[in-house]
Amino acid sequence: MKAAIVTGASSGIGLEISKILISRQYKVYGIGRDFKEINLPAEDFIKVPLDLTKSTELVTKIKEIKNSEEIHILINNAGIGYFGPHEELNPQKIHEMVTVNLETPLVLTQLLLRDLKKFRGYIINISSVTAKKSNTHGCAYGATKAGLSSFSDSLYDEVRKYGVKVITIHPDMTKTNFYRNSAFCEGPSEDTYVKPEEIANAVDFILSQREGMVVSEITLKPQKHQIQKR
Repeated sequence: MKAAIVTGASSGIGLEISKILISRQYKVYGIGRDFKEINLPAEDFIKVPLDLTKSTELVTKIKEIKNSEEIHILINNAGIGYFGPHEELNPQKIHEMVTVNLETPLVLTQLLLRDLKKFRGYIINISSVTAKKSNTHGCAYGATKAGLSSFSDSLYDEVRKYGVKVITIHPDMTKTNFYRNSAFCEGPSEDTYVKPEEIANAVDFILSQREGMVVSEITLKPQKHQIQKR
């Protein structure tokens, strides 16, 4: 059975992507912190409780998985954001964003790339529309996402000749618990945010393409740009 690894799989976008992959007959190794409310079949969804800021534990676990499974898909979805004037952040918050949003995808890709070459697999990075623009009150977060998108572009040029597909998805504001650390959230109506399942549907679309054709980038935006304060 083909296997996939999804980070941030315990809720939101990662959980919805995991459901899509299961429907496509993949065994999903979902990495996350809290799986209390997850009721997916245990044989299809393997819960991997991990703190992504602990790199040594992550590396050890990924090596265990790859030794027993054929990994065809890596979804780098986990992310964290702290917002506000840059001077009001602290070194711990900056470290956490850089580690989870950028370092972890780089490390996971390095660990799995030989396997993904062997199986002509997929690397799908969930970036952000902030990767493409100036981000006042979100400088550090935007920088990590710009780094992830840049990595995707360069990696695709590096590995495309081996059949590996590298895709970047740039979602705009999405209705998840991502903004729990923020003083703002998505607007009140459905035309002000993207739904997690819509990002999962984009992954399904990517996987539906014929061998030899790659949708290298997708941007998803709501019709209206609107946020509200908490």
